[in-house]
Amino acid sequence: MNVVSPPTLRDGFASQGSAFHIRNIPIHGDTILAPMDGYSDWPFRSLCRELGSAMSYTEFVKVEKILSRSKEPAKRLFFKEAERPMTFQIYGDDPDLILQAALKIQENNPDVIDLNMGCPAKTIADRGAGVGMMPTPLKIARTFRKLVKNLRVPVTGKIRLGWDRNKNYKLIARIVEEEGGSLIAIHGRTKEQRYAGNADWDAIAEVKSLVKIPVIGSGDVKTVADIDRMKAHTNVDAVMIGRGAIPNPWIFSRLDRDQVPPELVKKTIRKHLARSVEFYGDEDGSRLFRKNAVQYVMMQHLTRDERKEILKSRPSAEFLELLEKIYDSPIIAQAAAESILI
Repeated sequence: MNVVSPPTLRDGFASQGSAFHIRNIPIHGDTILAPMDGYSDWPFRSLCRELGSAMSYTEFVKVEKILSRSKEPAKRLFFKEAERPMTFQIYGDDPDLILQAALKIQENNPDVIDLNMGCPAKTIADRGAGVGMMPTPLKIARTFRKLVKNLRVPVTGKIRLGWDRNKNYKLIARIVEEEGGSLIAIHGRTKEQRYAGNADWDAIAEVKSLVKIPVIGSGDVKTVADIDRMKAHTNVDAVMIGRGAIPNPWIFSRLDRDQVPPELVKKTIRKHLARSVEFYGDEDGSRLFRKNAVQYVMMQHLTRDERKEILKSRPSAEFLELLEKIYDSPIIAQAAAESILI
């Protein structure tokens, strides 16, 4: 069993010892930000990495776009050295195109290339990509065989339990390992469940006991206690946190939201907005940050007019001034003081 030293908090950030390896790459920590379309872009991802996320995953990228003249892949695959270990996540349904795209993006020097076999979105799964690959185990075997044979970086996979009640996660996990995959991340729900119901941690534990490569568990991790409960229940090497990290990136510092000091919240808001503007430009950066702002400044504590003001388009400096004003309002201040700002 891997033993992970307790994190130490310094200036709001956590540090942990080496927990496991992806082939020859040491991963220092046991919590990881999940790749999320529309959220795990460079501004948010790099922030979570600084707060303690042990490695970085990009938003997923469609292989056909990588092989086209689209500018989208370059934006999604952008990273800075401080984010390493850096994983590029891709998706597709054709083993040959997946290999071509992986070879192309490998030149950008990621540490790992990950194949998304877990996205349940209808537009992706129904065309045989994402979790739509799981009903075709032979295709998955061919894909991993090609990738492992031709890439110099480790190849990993992210899966779900299966398409529906006919769960085949154990078969897919064995295939990934047997064909040379270096890690499996598994979300404890099927495609049909999407994000409803409870994640099946027993199934995650089964995968961990079945394979010798590292396993990352995902699903229903919203608090620091959930991290420890999943690890104890499943024995996974690390826990992947998605939706639970959006309002609380400090979870990677082992802080629940009601433990985060107001000054640290405001510091994080300023840093996140600055990076969003740096990355997207002032207009787009301010606009795209709004979805994060409404998570940081919890909407249930705001008036209807304050909610409307947050969602209006405005320059970043004016937007930051508004957020500071709202966060310093008596209602928010009282909520923070009473530790109910969650």
